Amino acid sequence: MTSRPFTVADVMTTKVVAVLPGAGFKEIVATMERWKVTAVPVVEGEGRVVGVVSEADLLRKEEFHDHRLGLVEQMRRLDATAKAGSRRAEDLMTSPAVTVAPEASLPQAARIMAAQHVKRLPVVGADGTIQGIVSRSDLLKVFLRSDDDLAAEVRHGVVEHLFPISRHQVDVRVDGGVVTLSGEVRDGARIPIAERLARAVEGVVDVRCELTARGVGGDER
Repeated sequence: MTSRPFTVADVMTTKVVAVLPGAGFKEIVATMERWKVTAVPVVEGEGRVVGVVSEADLLRKEEFHDHRLGLVEQMRRLDATAKAGSRRAEDLMTSPAVTVAPEASLPQAARIMAAQHVKRLPVVGADGTIQGIVSRSDLLKVFLRSDDDLAAEVRHGVVEHLFPISRHQVDVRVDGGVVTLSGEVRDGARIPIAERLARAVEGVVDVRCELTARGVGGDER
């Protein structure tokens, strides 16, 4: 079968920029500007993540800077107005933080980001301590795998596994991450499986399956 799927631990950034709960507003802004990030985790103790402060949290202060709200709107936007009047990370942060485990798959991390509308996730261990940060761009790193690397994995992990007898009649070509499978195999029932498994290889953009089954019967066992 194919090799071990990539996990968050494989692509995350291990150098983490974080702030303490007592960090002031300007310190947080300066940290984001210096490291060119749009959010920072808030950690306490030995690195346990207790929240995240994002640009959206900080912009509450600017949003309400010269805009006086009526009582009804203040009650309706209680969280936003509270953050607008806050000066420390522990009051500005979103808590609990949306995090991901290092052993999570890349699709799992992508689904969390999409569902929670965030661009990056703190990666935390079982004890809640921070181990890294994974961003949208990190999840795309698998698409930087070379065509030769992808071809080798498809051949060894898919073709040789499914078609042990016909494997020498199968051609695997990869161009720009697009896999083309061509040739004749003994067991036509396995062709859709080969296409599905090749498509599941990390870094594959698309699959063109041009495999055909021989006219004679038989399987690959």
